[in-house]
Amino acid sequence: MAQIHVMTGVERRRRWNDDQKRAIVAAAFAPGAVVADVARRVDVNSGQIYRWRRELRSEVRGFAEVVVTSSTSPLSGSSEAAIEVTFGGEIRVRIPSSIPPDLAAAVMAAMARR
Repeated sequence: MAQIHVMTGVERRRRWNDDQKRAIVAAAFAPGAVVADVARRVDVNSGQIYRWRRELRSEVRGFAEVVVTSSTSPLSGSSEAAIEVTFGGEIRVRIPSSIPPDLAAAVMAAMARR
């Protein structure tokens, strides 16, 4: 009769649900945070956090974080309500509320393709 040895120990492969991944990615990319420090704290490789960020970005196509402020932009001379969108931190588009929705959608679509 053959002998079977069962080895037990801590399982290294963990399962993270989407909410946990989002929380870890948000903590890693918060202002002043260091990805390596967050990775060490949750006991994952920092490359894993970058992969989760890439996966989460591809899931949420078409949506972005919105920040509402009461100040007016120094670039515009009016206090008309507007939406200001920054693409990649380099391009800023300011769409006044008087613009027809179809035109605003076309501008956003064109900028997203850049």
